[in-house]
Amino acid sequence: MSVLRLLSRTKLYWGLLVILLIGIAFSPVSGSGRNIFLSYGNLTDVLRQVSITGLVAVGMTVVILIAGIDLSVGSVMAFGTVLTATLLTEAGWTSAATVAVPAAISIAFLAAFLLVRFLGRGLKHREGPVGARRRPGRDPLRDGWVPGAAGLALAALVALWLVPQIGTKFGVPALLVAVPCAGLMVGAVSGAIIVAGRLQPFIVTLAMMVGMLGLSRLTAGQDSAVLPVYAGTNATADIELLRSMLWGVLPVPGLFFLGAVAVFAVLLRLTVFGRYVYAIGGNEEAARLSGIPVDRVKIAAYAFSGMLATLAGILYVAQYRQGKPDAGAGLELDAIAAVVIGGTSLMGGRGALAGTLVGVLIFGLLSNILQLHNINSNLQLVFKGAIIIVTVLLQERNLADLLAPFRTARAARRDPAARSEAPGQQGSSLIHREGTQP
Repeated sequence: MSVLRLLSRTKLYWGLLVILLIGIAFSPVSGSGRNIFLSYGNLTDVLRQVSITGLVAVGMTVVILIAGIDLSVGSVMAFGTVLTATLLTEAGWTSAATVAVPAAISIAFLAAFLLVRFLGRGLKHREGPVGARRRPGRDPLRDGWVPGAAGLALAALVALWLVPQIGTKFGVPALLVAVPCAGLMVGAVSGAIIVAGRLQPFIVTLAMMVGMLGLSRLTAGQDSAVLPVYAGTNATADIELLRSMLWGVLPVPGLFFLGAVAVFAVLLRLTVFGRYVYAIGGNEEAARLSGIPVDRVKIAAYAFSGMLATLAGILYVAQYRQGKPDAGAGLELDAIAAVVIGGTSLMGGRGALAGTLVGVLIFGLLSNILQLHNINSNLQLVFKGAIIIVTVLLQERNLADLLAPFRTARAARRDPAARSEAPGQQGSSLIHREGTQP
């Protein structure tokens, strides 16, 4: 394998390696002579800081792989912060409880219904001779009554768990169920509108971005710009768990981010759903003609994006101790940039979550380096823009293509005759020489 080919296959990690080397080389030094950039505390802080953008970028990766886009993730994340702060600090049937609790109950019913029906059809399909292809008949008991009973049972259990907490304020486990379910429903609505109306995802998610911003402000209250959260006073003390260090080693927000990367990497690489995602992004019409349930996969992709955005909202409240209707302003651009830097094509069908992880870390380490050197915040934005352009250029073009002009120029310097002739002249002289041969 040539060096250029090896470098082309590993180009995903170039940017991260360069950022690491720059950080190490130009890092400030502590009074004891230690490299501050390489200190364990600094690196764990970077992981903590990128966890929110990282969670949103994981969902954005799934959407972009189907050749879609989700501009609403920033507003959905902000909506998650408002829901979280309200559920933590206010008891009773507030606007947040009115949204989150029914959403959790509905998702519980739907999840149990679909899972039991899927398992029932799978067992029914195994009956009969191996290799027999026959259309499964409709069975009301298998397809309706049993899944419906399972869905009602799980929904009842969730209701019995969540409803009593409305009067005493929510704890962390209830938050981690109710708020992501609300985000999942918001994302599913976006996906359903795109599918049913055959509309461009850009337009639908742009409208959802504006609508969710308004809904966040209505949920927070007209006069509430910030909803403060103080653990142990106006909120339960266990919210501190979401910003602590796990066993003193790994920040909990980073654990959520890395866990989401691992789960969705398995989902995309080792399941039928993942194969469907790549097939739809590669050629949607061919996927549809192949029998792939394109509409359902699209709705699921946007639902996952909304769910992860509201989960990021919970971590935002835990870290910054407040909920804000505009907390996610510009977050969608950071998420898209991280996904594209990681090598996922905006045309869909090409990319992986390993690249998204690299893209998120590049952004986080770059911000950390600039902050360690007290670089002006506006100049930091200029550096980030330049990094995006350079990294995407390296991702979208092969190294051989980038070096081709230099190799051509070097060859021309070595061959003065070839350098003196323009390409058109070389072709005409070749024809002339061939035409004059006897």
